[in-house]
Amino acid sequence: MRRHSSLGVIARTGAATLGGYATANSAAIALAHALPGPRAEAVVSGLLASFAIYLLAILWAFGARSVARAWLGLVCAAVPMAGLAWWLAKADSP
Repeated sequence: MRRHSSLGVIARTGAATLGGYATANSAAIALAHALPGPRAEAVVSGLLASFAIYLLAILWAFGARSVARAWLGLVCAAVPMAGLAWWLAKADSP
């Protein structure tokens, strides 16, 4: 039983680390392209918001009822955000 619990913590840590990074980074890129104003201010604002998003992803990973739900929630947040970031970056490029 102890080993099973350790694997769950490792899986949740992986979800928090990898899924949280993917979600926060994608959100920072999307916000940097979507926010109005000078580019430097938009990038800084996006990066500041990404810290809060990363914290929420970590809280989600350890607060979800199961490891599968933790991974699924983070993937369902990261994939659309990455698509939005890609679309905004492509639309913003010359």
